[in-house]
Amino acid sequence: MAETENSNDNQYVILARKYRPQNFDDLLGQDALVQTLTNAIQNNRLHHAYILTGIRGVGKTSTARIIAKALNCIGPDGKGGPTVHPCGVCENCKAITAGRHIDVMELDAASRTGVDDIREILDGVRYKPTNARYKIYIIDEVHMLSKNAFNALLKTLEEPPSHVIFIFATTEIRKVPVTILSRCQRFDLQRLKIDELMKMFHKIIAAEKINAEEEALLMLAKAADGSARDATSLLDQAISLGLGNVKVDVVKNMIGIADRSTTFELFESLTSGQVDHAVELLRQQYSNGANPSTILQDLIGVTHLVAKTRIIPSSLDDPSLSEEERTFAKKMAAAVSIAILSKIWQMMIKGISEMQIAPVQIDALEMILIRIAYAANLPTPAEILADVKKNSNLAPAAQNIAPSRPLPNVLQNAAPAPVLASTNLSVSEGGSKPTNFFNSPEDLIQYLEQNRKLLIVYSLKSDVSFDTFQDGYVKMTISDKISSDFILNLHKILEQATGKAWKIDTVRGNLGQTLFQKEDAKIAEERKDIMESPLVKAILAEFKGARIETIIRKISESSENDDEDDNEGVIDDNQFNSYNDNLLNDDED
Repeated sequence: MAETENSNDNQYVILARKYRPQNFDDLLGQDALVQTLTNAIQNNRLHHAYILTGIRGVGKTSTARIIAKALNCIGPDGKGGPTVHPCGVCENCKAITAGRHIDVMELDAASRTGVDDIREILDGVRYKPTNARYKIYIIDEVHMLSKNAFNALLKTLEEPPSHVIFIFATTEIRKVPVTILSRCQRFDLQRLKIDELMKMFHKIIAAEKINAEEEALLMLAKAADGSARDATSLLDQAISLGLGNVKVDVVKNMIGIADRSTTFELFESLTSGQVDHAVELLRQQYSNGANPSTILQDLIGVTHLVAKTRIIPSSLDDPSLSEEERTFAKKMAAAVSIAILSKIWQMMIKGISEMQIAPVQIDALEMILIRIAYAANLPTPAEILADVKKNSNLAPAAQNIAPSRPLPNVLQNAAPAPVLASTNLSVSEGGSKPTNFFNSPEDLIQYLEQNRKLLIVYSLKSDVSFDTFQDGYVKMTISDKISSDFILNLHKILEQATGKAWKIDTVRGNLGQTLFQKEDAKIAEERKDIMESPLVKAILAEFKGARIETIIRKISESSENDDEDDNEGVIDDNQFNSYNDNLLNDDED
C-alpha cells in the first residue's frame, strides 16, 4: 500500500502519498470497477478510453496509475504480461509509481487547457511506446479543457492506434461533452463508507505504530465525507497536533466539531421547547470552539438519524453508529412525530442560507434555534380547535347545524372551509346496463365529469343558460361560441347515457344565468351562512387575520348512506392535522 520510492529517506512523506493505493487490492470501496477491469484484462477485452469520475480524493488518479501498471507490468523476471496484480518491482511498475515513465504521460488539464497542449499529445500518438507495452495518456480534470481542445481530441479518441489508451479523470462529469463521453468507458467511483475509512485508518496507525482513540478516528472518518485523501490528510494533522497520538479532544478542536453528547442534549431541548436551555447549550459549544455551521450540520444529521429510525428501525444496525447514537435515536424516535421532525428539518435547511448572509453566524444560529424550539412546542390546530370549542361551549350548537348550512373544516393559516353534501346522480337499473335519468343540468354535468368529458362540461357551464330541463327534453339559450358540432355531440351523449333520443331546442342570444354564475352565487351564499355560525365566529376570533378561502364539498359514497350521515357538517378535529404546517409557519401571527 505504501509508495516504494522516496528520493530522500530523511524527508517526511505525507500519509496521503505514503499510503496511496498501488494495486487493485488496495483500492477501497470500488468493487464494481475492480471487477470490470479484472475481467477485461483477463479476457483481453481492453477499451481504448476510460473516464473516471467521482468526488475529490476518492482515488481517480490512483486508479489510472494502477491501470497503467496492470497493462505494462512485465513481472520480476521481465517476461510477464498484463495482469490484475502488478508486481510493483519491475522497471515499468517502479517508473509509473514514481511518475517518470516515458510512455505513461500525465496531463493536468486544469493548468494546460488549450488546443496546443492537446496537439502536443496527439503528435506522439502515432509513435509506438519506447519501453512499455501500451502508451497511456492520463488527463486529470479533463472537464477543464477548452472546447477547441476537446474537438481536437475527438477523432483520435474514436480511433486511436492499438498501442494507445486514454484515461480521463474528472470531478465534473456534466461538463464533459457527450461526444467525448460516448467514446469512453465510464466508471463512477463511489464515496468511501465510514467502515471502509476506519479500515484504512487501522492499517495506517498499525503501520505507523500510533496510538489512536476509536472515537477520534470515527470523527475523522465522518469529517472526510467519503474522501480517502481528505481522511488521510486529517489523520496526518491529528497526529501532528496530538504529538504522535490521535485523541478525541484534539480532533474536536482541530475540526471545530461540537461534543456529541451536548449536540444530543441540544436537539432534545429544541424538540421539547426549552428555548433558554437550548441557547445556553449553543453558547457552551461555541465557547468550546465549535463552529456554528458545524453545529447546525450536526443537528441536521441528528434530525435525519431520528427520522430514519422512526421510519426504519433496522437502520440502527448500521455499524458506523456508536452505542450512544443508537440509544439516543431510539429514545427520540419514540417521542417526536414525523411531522415535527420534517418541520425541524425544513427550518434547519433554510437556516444554512440564512447563516451565509448573516453578519454574525452565531447570532443567526441562535435565532434559528429559537424559531425551531418555539415551533416545535406549538399546539396542533386540532388541539387549539378543541380548546376553542371547550371554552366557548359551542360544541352542542355545531351538532344542531343542518347539512344545508355546514361548518368549515379547515382554515388558511387555520382558516375554515365547509363540508357540504352534494347531489347524487339518480340511477335506475334495467336490463343488463344501468339507465341514467337526468332531472337537472347538474345531473348531466356530474355524469359528464365522471366520464371525463371536460370540454363539453366547460361549454355547458359557461356558454349555455338552461330554460327548460326535463327527462328527454332540453331548451337552452346558447352563445355565439357554440358550434353545431356541440349540439350533435350532446345529442349523442344523452342518447348513449339514457338509452333514448332527446329533443334539444336552442336559441342564440343573450344568455341568462349560466351554471358557473349559479355556482358562484351559491358559494357566496354558503360563505355568508358560514360566517354567521357561532363556532366559526369563535374560530376566526381566535386566529387573527384568518379567512375562509376555499369551500370543500363532501361527496357521500352512496345515496344509501345519506340517512346515516347524521353528523355531516360537524367539524372533526382530525381534519385539522394536515394544516399543522400552516400554523407552524405563521410565527409572526
